[in-house]
Amino acid sequence: MTSIVLGVGAGIAVYKSCELLRLFTESGHDVRVVPTRDALRFVGEPTWAALSGNPVTTEVWESVHEVPHVRIGQGAGLVVVAPATADLLARAAHGRADDLLTGTLLTARCPVVFAPAMHTEMWEHPATRANVALLRERGAIVIEPAVGRLTGADTGPGRLPDPAEIFEVCRSVLAGRARDLAGRHVVVSAGGTREAIDPVRFIGNRSSGLQGYALARTAVARGAEVTVVSANVALPDPAGAKVVRVESARELRDAVLAAAAHADAVVMAAAVADFRPARESDTKIKKSAGEPEPIRLVRNPDVLAELGETRRAAAGPAEGPAPYPRVIVGFAAETDDVLANGRAKLERKGCDLLVVNQVGRGLAFGRPDNAAVVLIAGGGDVEIPRGPKEDLADVVWDLVAERLT
Repeated sequence: MTSIVLGVGAGIAVYKSCELLRLFTESGHDVRVVPTRDALRFVGEPTWAALSGNPVTTEVWESVHEVPHVRIGQGAGLVVVAPATADLLARAAHGRADDLLTGTLLTARCPVVFAPAMHTEMWEHPATRANVALLRERGAIVIEPAVGRLTGADTGPGRLPDPAEIFEVCRSVLAGRARDLAGRHVVVSAGGTREAIDPVRFIGNRSSGLQGYALARTAVARGAEVTVVSANVALPDPAGAKVVRVESARELRDAVLAAAAHADAVVMAAAVADFRPARESDTKIKKSAGEPEPIRLVRNPDVLAELGETRRAAAGPAEGPAPYPRVIVGFAAETDDVLANGRAKLERKGCDLLVVNQVGRGLAFGRPDNAAVVLIAGGGDVEIPRGPKEDLADVVWDLVAERLT
């Protein structure tokens, strides 16, 4: 059991933090909620006390004999601030200690996670961006807000991420994951592409995106700036990641190449269709028309191979950041001759690492667990036993981090 401090800022998204609190307590953690004074205007003290089973106060003048503004931070194994408003980020960045929460942040020597929530204009303001950069420089984890509906009719970046996703980031932090990707930009593709036959039907695959999203989540917890190219995934966005949604293999190719232009690493976990129909019907194909015409297939772009070719072509001397990913990781889902097919694919694609796993008959697709062998260019492999997909993701990032340093 870990002692967790849940700091709560004064934003309309406060109600979502009740769900985050429930996830912590149901996982066996002891949680002390420390709201700001104005946060109690949204959700009152009795609610926080009842859900946490601990006393709740905003004041440094209560239980003074216990010196709460020092003791609470000193005893915490994790401090999570959700929602973190623009005002709260500013006060934390500049070392203010004008209430119990900011005093706790100054005395905490454990990992600190901020989950921002505010209007887009406030999040994008240079002052807020400077405060976020300062907090990250000092070792705090400031996850990127989600994009979506805000207060009123506004839409844009600034929405509090899904509580379950914030919880997953915190769980990764509590697991002691290294911050070895801090300052790195990584791109992860996830899900499965769909190739249209007509406006209703498509050729697709069984990939759920669970492995790609696990890779994104663990990369955020390890400090990376993460872009996810998401193909038809019906999961909450990974907290702290930028998500670019695509449908077809050609859309995925364009999005991955754009995001990878100055990325440190690209991990191609998506199941990308090898073929697509040569022609997409403009209208739904009717069975009343008799027997349908055979669907002729043409080859899709090979995104992984193209990444390798782009890197080779751009590998000449250049000043500044390299305009191509330094580490490229592919995935190979195989049903038979798994390692032989994987080694042949590694040779063809020009990637640094290839994660080979067996699929079919209830394996991999749509499941929370996975097993794989990571093949390494130049020789060698790393076997990953069956376990949670986050564990496989951590092994992949361990190998990526080695190559980046």
